[in-house]
Amino acid sequence: MGILEDVFTAAFRKIDAPSIPQWVACIHIPMGITHCEACLKLDKCWFVDENKPALPQHPHCHCEAIPIPFSRVLNEATAECRYSKFNPYLFDPKGIYGHEKGPLFNKWGYTIEDSEWLRAEVEQQGLEKYIAGQYTLGELDENGQRVNIRVEIPRKDKEGTVSFKTGWMARANGRIELATPYGGK
Repeated sequence: MGILEDVFTAAFRKIDAPSIPQWVACIHIPMGITHCEACLKLDKCWFVDENKPALPQHPHCHCEAIPIPFSRVLNEATAECRYSKFNPYLFDPKGIYGHEKGPLFNKWGYTIEDSEWLRAEVEQQGLEKYIAGQYTLGELDENGQRVNIRVEIPRKDKEGTVSFKTGWMARANGRIELATPYGGK
């Protein structure tokens, strides 16, 4: 019976699975008075409870973090990644943005012709990692809450991959919007 017991134990032992993140929606409670722009931008934005903006944001802040079901996050969260963030912004063919992001991607084997693939890949990984709670909070101001998400893409110039931060803005109802396709290593 030793073999059967081992098989039974192996088949029914508890497997350490990643836990389901607890999500919250930041809700601005107006109470008939004017509030700061940062609080208004947080209204209805979704975050993992353990990685949400600090509340209250300021004295007399009426914002609250209300739990939302993970099933809602899975079904309703979206990522928006505009093509223009890659062509022309990232590769900057006319040199109007004054950054060196394009040459960095060129060094990894990517050209402006890869813009659509890069857009789709960054959008997919951004959404998957946001839903999994794999992000860091950036600055919160009158433009909204910045969220940094690390993505990894294969190198085209040689074996291996490259990993870098992408910068997003948290928007209402679980939507994230790409602000910059390359926010640093």
